[in-house]
Order: sequence, then structure tokens, then C-alpha cells
Amino acid sequence: MPNDDPRRRRSIRLKDFDYARYGPFFVTICVEDRKCLFGAVMEGQMQLNHFGQIVESEWLRGAEVRREAVFDAYVVMPNHFHGIVSILNSGTEALGRAGAHSRAPLRRQSRSLGAMIAQFKATTTRRINEDRGTPGTVVWQRNYYEHVIRDERDLERIRDYIAANPARWEEDGYHPSRLAGAGAHSRAPLRD
Repeated sequence: MPNDDPRRRRSIRLKDFDYARYGPFFVTICVEDRKCLFGAVMEGQMQLNHFGQIVESEWLRGAEVRREAVFDAYVVMPNHFHGIVSILNSGTEALGRAGAHSRAPLRRQSRSLGAMIAQFKATTTRRINEDRGTPGTVVWQRNYYEHVIRDERDLERIRDYIAANPARWEEDGYHPSRLAGAGAHSRAPLRD
């Protein structure tokens, strides 16, 4: 299959970065076709519907059962999710040491960021589809966006971004009015 085939997406993962060893990460996961599935923003506050509550409860459950990670700030938005997660492994601290690289091949390792996101997406998809009677329906878009948090200043900036996200919904790059006719799949949620 040629590389320009629209069915094949280029990976946005850093080629030699060990996603099982280092953290923290800022992640954004989007609903398929950016449909507003999880609720609505009213007067600057996110009002979760039942599906949004499923997403939130699974994120919180992950924080309880995943000993290899520390979950930080998060927000469920109408058509996407933002969260901060730190990977804890031998030789790392709670906030991890971002920026180091290994020569490990690209594959999803157990206890890696990719494995956590895959499980989160699979569990929420299964629960949402059970509730709405739509087995096998895609809920999340195929990939996710991640940003390696470099230092405390970067961490605080991202926490502020997450906290302010509902109040800024009208200006958000993921707002339905901003997605019409735009290349939404290439949009990064946080700008420097």
C-alpha cells in the first residue's frame, strides 16, 4: 500500500521515545468525527451526559487500579477528552523524566502510555455501546495526541489549559463551528 493512501495514517509518536518509561504526558483523545457525544458546555461549565459520565468514571477507575501511573488534571469535553498522566517505573519520579530516548522498537508495551490509552478507549467504547445498544460502533477516533511535559512550568500551563477548557469552548479548535471545512484531524489542542 503506498504511503499516500488516505486509509493509512502516519504515526505521531516520537520515533525513539520510550513511552513505557517516561512521563508525564498531556493526552487528548477525540470522538470519531468530532461528534458531541459526552454532553454540552453551558455557561462555561461542562455538563456531562450519561456517556460523559462513563468516560469520567473510567478515567477515575484507571487512577485507582493503575499502580504504574499517576493521574492528574483532566476534563471531559463534548467531543474530546484531555488528561495528564505520569508513568511510574523504576528510575523515574512521580513527574517522570521527560526527554530521554531509547532505541526500543515502536510497539505498545504493557504499562505504557499507549496501552493505557488503548484500554481506556476500549472500555469506554464497550460501555457506551452497551448502553446505547450499538455494539461494534466506533466511539473514538483512531489515534490520540500526546505531549511530553518537559518541566513544572509546562505542567502548570497545561493544568491551567485543562481547567479553562470549558469556559473557552466557543473558541476551542474542537468546537463544531470551528471544525466545518477545516483539516480537523491535524489540529493540536494546545498552542505555545
